Amino acid sequence: MGDPPAQDGTVDGSADTASVMIDDDPAIAILLTAAVLLDRLVSPRPQLSRGLAGRSVAGTWLLICMVVALQGLFLALCGSGLVAACLVLAVQAVLVVASNAKRAVLGEQLLFPDFAMIRSIFNHPEFYWSAVPLWQRIAAALAACALIATLARLFVPDAAPHAAGLALCGLGVALLWVTLRRPTFRALAPGPDAAGDVDRHGLAPTLLLHWLRWRRMPDPLPCADPQRTPATLPAPDLIVIVQCESFADPVELFADPQLALPALEQARLDAWQWGRLEVSGFGAYTMRTEYGVLWGREEEALGFRRYDPFLTAIGEQSYALPRRLPGWRSLFLHPHDLRFYGRNRIMPVAGFDTLLGEADFAPPPAGAGRYVTDAAVADTILAEAAAAVAPTMLYAVTIENHGPWTPDSSEETPDLRGSYLRLARHGDAMLAQLRDGLTALGRSALLVFFGDHRPSIPGMTAPGGDRHTPYVMLRIDAAGHIIPGANRQANLTPAGLHHAVLDTVLGSPA
Repeated sequence: MGDPPAQDGTVDGSADTASVMIDDDPAIAILLTAAVLLDRLVSPRPQLSRGLAGRSVAGTWLLICMVVALQGLFLALCGSGLVAACLVLAVQAVLVVASNAKRAVLGEQLLFPDFAMIRSIFNHPEFYWSAVPLWQRIAAALAACALIATLARLFVPDAAPHAAGLALCGLGVALLWVTLRRPTFRALAPGPDAAGDVDRHGLAPTLLLHWLRWRRMPDPLPCADPQRTPATLPAPDLIVIVQCESFADPVELFADPQLALPALEQARLDAWQWGRLEVSGFGAYTMRTEYGVLWGREEEALGFRRYDPFLTAIGEQSYALPRRLPGWRSLFLHPHDLRFYGRNRIMPVAGFDTLLGEADFAPPPAGAGRYVTDAAVADTILAEAAAAVAPTMLYAVTIENHGPWTPDSSEETPDLRGSYLRLARHGDAMLAQLRDGLTALGRSALLVFFGDHRPSIPGMTAPGGDRHTPYVMLRIDAAGHIIPGANRQANLTPAGLHHAVLDTVLGSPA
């Protein structure tokens, strides 16, 4: 078929074939033009200096190939060129709307791993639909119904257009296959720069390129534990690590010193170590922080896996914290559906001996919200800690403070901020409950408590600027006394916190 266009915009044989096809069918030319213009609506808008498309020549060519393939697929299914074109543009419009909504709420565009969450959207719609305005949800539902009705009404039983659709789809796929094998295109998107690549090449081409780069990434070599100098204190009997949902310091979040959380402030005063946890996500992506703390691999080492490291975590099992604590019993606790993010599959491979899910916690009382409370999680953690007869690590993920936050009638001025603060105080009370409970056990312990990401509260918080959350590490001796140590303040990435735990328990690398 020849070579695809180079970066300077020249087009050879394959493009000539497509050009002839477009000239012979003005409808396809209109479709391609509409698709290119629709891509310009992706936020942030592309630079005008790149011309009408606003994207690179390579990116525009990839979009054309994808549109041709998709048009052929829909034509093969329905037999109507007009309906197929409407479906193609509808698919692209959904991607644009989803990407823009995600960027407004979470600060980043649609990413290829987001498609792995489609099943979760239907299983747990409350996590996602709240980010889309009501009018857009209604419009999307009406558009879907209209498209289905139109497809049924205009379905063409004649075999000829269906066969033509298969040929057109095959042409589009062949053009993509040839194009992506060329050195110019193999060099596109060499690193995980989603925002930059969407700006340069467009949304759909970036999704395709990043997915292909991700697929080619091999698993890392098995983790090699370094030689360590002895720790300053004997290893504790218990390690309790709590990943608190949407937990952030309200003083920093809302620039109001009067909103200080008492347990967090006291923990900072008594901490073995504390500081900022430099998480990469805002308002979501719990699994990125969770992966960093459990697997200890920095995002720079992950490449394209950084966008959803749980998709490939099984191939990196030797890095998981339970695997690096031989002789310890490990429990994973999360009061939610453990199939979410595939935790039911990943955590046993990571070395957790026991998994506790939603059914293992006391349900929320009437009026307490939809999720298991932080207090109930703390009760279960302390019960498991008290029953432990060997060195035990408990890793818990809370969920009570998961958005969307609804106004709370108990507030003097009901608003989203008041609702969030109420739940953040519940997380702070959990920290106090765990501290008091562990000191009463009469066993040495390490308590690690941190927030997974900052909340995205419409009209209150927005992506951009600081993203860090607090973390504290408390040492408790067998007499129930807090060991402050040097009360070291250190700002860490989630992976850095993983290594801080190992260094505290096993000793620093020699």
